[in-house]
Amino acid sequence: MSLSRRALVAGAAALPFAARAAPRAELLDPRWTRTGDQGDPDAAPWARFLDRFRVVGADGIARVDYAGAPRDTLEPWLAAYSAVDPARLRPKAQFAFWCNLYNGLTVDLVLEAWPVDGIKEVRGGLFNTGPWDERIVTVAGAELSLDDIEHGILRPVHGDPRVHYAVNCAALGCPNLLAEPFAEATLDETLEGAAARYVNHPRGARIEGGRLIVSSIYEWFQEDFGGADAGVLAHLRRYATGGTAAALEGRTRIDGDAYDWSINAA
Repeated sequence: MSLSRRALVAGAAALPFAARAAPRAELLDPRWTRTGDQGDPDAAPWARFLDRFRVVGADGIARVDYAGAPRDTLEPWLAAYSAVDPARLRPKAQFAFWCNLYNGLTVDLVLEAWPVDGIKEVRGGLFNTGPWDERIVTVAGAELSLDDIEHGILRPVHGDPRVHYAVNCAALGCPNLLAEPFAEATLDETLEGAAARYVNHPRGARIEGGRLIVSSIYEWFQEDFGGADAGVLAHLRRYATGGTAAALEGRTRIDGDAYDWSINAA
């Protein structure tokens, strides 16, 4: 059985790159491949939340003012949003829908449990394994977990590695929670921008003592980035600019990975 993100720790860089497993992309149910002709459902309440409670620090990391946000502020929107049948949406609207739902649910879980030092303290029982396996939302009559949404729907249905820049697990090591909801019309532009910002931030790739250290995301989900160091490096080079591009020049291997599971709190 593969491990889920909850079992992977910030100290993982001590293990060889590509030595650990993560959830594979496996279609949860063929029903999630069905599409329709409708566009984006209403995400305006989520947009207002992001505008009010998302802040970006001098380090370029987006954080959330969990302490300042009303605990139940997202629940009415999540109830209405999850009542949408994604089979009625066009493919890009579907992708945007699932990403917005995942991120809204994650923030709501943290608000429910606040204060916490890390997402793995949210639910997960005695061993602090995190909320990812718990079925916390019902969509089109199906009870789903965060892992179901990411690994059982988004990854297998859409096959786009940029999903890893879209779903946010409320950790400092994760790609930023974006300033606006995902939307059909701007989806590709938004994903491209998110990928470039993460790759060119030290969380994405950096040199330490002559060694190339990348985000553990590229190890956990290496299958989405070509299945080997060469695929990950090619992906990074696609988005790298300036110092990051120079650091990757001539590299043929990845020396280690790291990830900060601390909560992304403002």
